[in-house]
Amino acid sequence: MREGGNVLRSVLKAASVSVLLASFMAGPGCGAGSPAEPVIGVAMAHFDDNWLTILRTAMADHASTLPGVALQFADAQGDVARQLSQIQNFVAQDAAAIIVNAADTTATPSMTKIAQEAGVPLVYVNRRPAETTLPKGVVFVGSDDLEAGTLEMEELARLMNHRGTVAVMVGELASNGAQLRTKAVEDIVAKYPGMKIVEKQVANFQRERGLDLMNNWLTAGAEIDAVAANNDEMAIGAIMAIQQAGIPAGKVLVGGVDATPDALAEVARGTLAVTVFQDARGQARGAVDAAVKLSRGEAVDSFVWIPFELVTRENYKAFLDR
Repeated sequence: MREGGNVLRSVLKAASVSVLLASFMAGPGCGAGSPAEPVIGVAMAHFDDNWLTILRTAMADHASTLPGVALQFADAQGDVARQLSQIQNFVAQDAAAIIVNAADTTATPSMTKIAQEAGVPLVYVNRRPAETTLPKGVVFVGSDDLEAGTLEMEELARLMNHRGTVAVMVGELASNGAQLRTKAVEDIVAKYPGMKIVEKQVANFQRERGLDLMNNWLTAGAEIDAVAANNDEMAIGAIMAIQQAGIPAGKVLVGGVDATPDALAEVARGTLAVTVFQDARGQARGAVDAAVKLSRGEAVDSFVWIPFELVTRENYKAFLDR
C-alpha cells in the first residue's frame, strides 16, 4: 500500500478508526463529497434485496456503537464489474478495510488480489468467496449454506412423511450460497426413496420471479407437493401464486431461508411451512468487528461462522425480535 496507507495503519493501531457513516449509492466516485477521514468501505451486491437491506442496516447500526468506526456503502446493483471498480475506488481512498458482499462469488479471487496487492484488509460477508483457503488479512463472516438447505428440506420431508414431489427454486446461479442450498435440498430428497424432485429452475432470489415461476409450473399442470426455495422472497412469490390459483393453504408445502419479517408473518398465517433463520445482525457485527480488528493489525480467524436456526410454526415467535 502507498505511504499514506502505512501511516493510516499506525494511526489505527494507536486509536480507533475515525467515524463517518455515509451511503455510497451509485458506485465509485463520490466527487467533492468524498470523506477525508479514513473509512471502512462496504461493497454490497444489492441495495434493493430485503435480507441484504437488513444486513446493511445492521452493519450501520453496529458501527454507530463503536467509537471511531466509519462505514461507506456502495451498491453494485448485481454487477460484478461495478463492484470491482468500487473496491478499487475504496483502495484509492486509502480505506482502512473493505467489507464485500459479493455480487458474483466466482469473482472473489480478483477482489482478493486487489486488496492483497494494496495491503488493505478484506472481509467477505454473507456470500462465501470461491477460494477454499484465504490469505492473511482476508476473512469470511457468514453461515454454512449447506446447513440452511439441510434444515429446510429435512423439515419439509418430515411434514411430507418422506413421500411426494418437490420443486426447487434456485437463487442466483453466480451465488455459491444458492448452489450449496440447492445441493443440500437435492441430497436430502435423495435420501428418501418416496421423494423426488420434479422441477428445478432459477428465480434469482426475487419474489416476482418466484411468483412467475410457480405460476408457470401450476399452469403446466406440474404435480408439486412441496416447494423448497433458496430464500424467503422466492418462497413468498410461490405462496402468492398458490393463493392466486385458489389452492388451499397447506396443500402445497413451501419452505424458504432467512426468516425475514415478511416470512415470519407467512409462518404465522400458516402459508409458509418452514424457514431458516439467517442471523443478519450476527453476520453484520462479525463483519464490522473483523474489519476493525484487521485494520488495527489484530488477528482474526479466516472463517467466522454464524449458525443457522430452524424456524417453524411452533417456534417462530422467538425470532420476531431478532
